[in-house]
Amino acid sequence: MRIRLATETDADAIWALLQPVFCAGDTYAVDRAISREDALAYWIEQPAATYVVEDAGAIIGTYYIKTNQQGGGAHVCNCGYIVGAAARGKGLAAKMCEASQVQALALGYRAMQFNFVLASNSGALRLWDKLGFTTMGTLPRAFDHPTLGLIDAHILFKWLDNTAG
Repeated sequence: MRIRLATETDADAIWALLQPVFCAGDTYAVDRAISREDALAYWIEQPAATYVVEDAGAIIGTYYIKTNQQGGGAHVCNCGYIVGAAARGKGLAAKMCEASQVQALALGYRAMQFNFVLASNSGALRLWDKLGFTTMGTLPRAFDHPTLGLIDAHILFKWLDNTAG
């Protein structure tokens, strides 16, 4: 297994990971009917960097790193992660998050913020806590979940730069 920067030739494989997750509408705040073009722009073109996880020639996961805010907030990044259905439950999300923290520092970011982690995504919340993220706040009933109705979303934060207070 290796993590590498995504290339143009990875677009089909990335779309194959994004489409079922976005269509399900239960983890990401994107239009469930998002087009391939718009999804790839969101995941590949807009971020500072996009990575894929390759195992035996197949792409089994992907993540992006992007600037969370401009100007005075540009030292904080945001990331999104997707693990393919066949690779779930094997620690891949943890490996991607750990790698993204190293890569974020290399890109000049000093902190990482997750803006919208759904309360229903208990696995992600446990993992982010284990990896040292702090829940900074809760947005009540901020997400209209397709089966659960209105649910809370959490904002998580972690300093990456040990010199940053």
